[in-house]
Amino acid sequence: MVSLNQNVRIMFSKETYIARRTQLKKTIGSGLLLFLGNEECGVNYADNTYPFRQDSTFLYYFGLSYAGLSAVIDIDNNKEIIFGDELTIDSIVWMGQQPTLSEKCERVGITHMLPSNATEIYMKDAIQKGQKIHYLPPYRPEHQLKLFAWTGEHPAVQQASLPFIMAVINQRNYKSEEEVAEIEKACIVTADMHLTAMRTVRPGILESEVAAAVAEVALAANYQLSFPIIATINGQTLHNHHHGNKIKSGDLFLLDAGAETEMGYAGDMTSTIPADATYTTRQKEIYDIVIASHEASIKELRPGVTFESVYDTSAKVIVEGLKSLGFMRGDAAEAVKAGAHALFYPHGLGHMMGLDVHDMENLGEIYVGHNGQPKSTQFGRKSLRLGRMLEPGFVHTIEPGIYFIPELIDLWRSERKFEEFINYEKVVTYKDFGGIRNEADYLITPTGSRLLGKQLPRTTEEIEALR
Repeated sequence: MVSLNQNVRIMFSKETYIARRTQLKKTIGSGLLLFLGNEECGVNYADNTYPFRQDSTFLYYFGLSYAGLSAVIDIDNNKEIIFGDELTIDSIVWMGQQPTLSEKCERVGITHMLPSNATEIYMKDAIQKGQKIHYLPPYRPEHQLKLFAWTGEHPAVQQASLPFIMAVINQRNYKSEEEVAEIEKACIVTADMHLTAMRTVRPGILESEVAAAVAEVALAANYQLSFPIIATINGQTLHNHHHGNKIKSGDLFLLDAGAETEMGYAGDMTSTIPADATYTTRQKEIYDIVIASHEASIKELRPGVTFESVYDTSAKVIVEGLKSLGFMRGDAAEAVKAGAHALFYPHGLGHMMGLDVHDMENLGEIYVGHNGQPKSTQFGRKSLRLGRMLEPGFVHTIEPGIYFIPELIDLWRSERKFEEFINYEKVVTYKDFGGIRNEADYLITPTGSRLLGKQLPRTTEEIEALR
């Protein structure tokens, strides 16, 4: 019996994890499936660790958010084993009590457990017997070292199993009702984070003060951040994690932030907020184009539609809007086909989301978001993390944006690139503008799509009402 003061984590029922493993075994059919759990990782020395985050695929099939575990599903011998060690008294003194290994295993329907040092013995015995060893792409150095020790494969030649990769993707891509409910919890707290920012941003404070207020919302819910906060007046830099600037009158403040629930499911939203009580005329003009692109994208979301075609729709709306302001010219569809829009919109429209904020990106974007089909090499379009046909159960973001990136503008102008579509004389007058992005999270349903979480203020009027 687990006592009340033990470190017990929130999980789904054991039947959920048993069913997931059963489906995986049926899909793969034979061999041994190896799951590498994560270890604690020191920031600058061993006892000063980064916040622990379990491997998401390990969480999906085994649900245990504890460091130092690994597992195998030995299909040929009908065994499911978790490898790990009991805490020593020294560990308990410093870290507190946890469930025993057997108690952890019982919670996910595992009856076989072995100490960590038995992993190598078990793996080498399976290899000697000629079993096929399946493992997923290692994304941490310690994973590579463990594989080297357990299988003899040098990191330079380690080859993840494509059947294993595709089997995992084809389960995790389709979110169950209980998963959707968990993601929705993350999205609700994520929306509260953005509402806090809308009420906090003002001239004279640091970006870091807004980031701190946003992070507090997640931590107060006993959630973590699903990724490092982007909170910046330099929204033209797509992934800007610097928070040292002072917000000035006339600035636009871009917040890209999300919460992660205790079970590891993510939310991800982006808002662009004026430093002042209202948007300036030129801020509103560009912002309204981004929102029009977002709304047009939502209308396209339904099963049977490719996400790349939704991206094309979003890009054409942006081109038409920029044409109306004198930044672009010519046929919008031709401009998008050529890639001219990417001067202003150099990223994709969204990505899968679940146990990872970019769901299963470690398994390969080409498999998760493109179902194994080759990606475009065109600038902008090559950054589509998701392009495949949409199906019920998919959860993904919608996040169009418009950016004025001085270095990119100068480069393309010097190369006279896409002059038939781009009015550089107008564009260069906006090199100090920054960037705007708007992002929300959606579930594909049998008939269309559904916003997850609660609706954030989206239009300029709605955001100004909170200022």
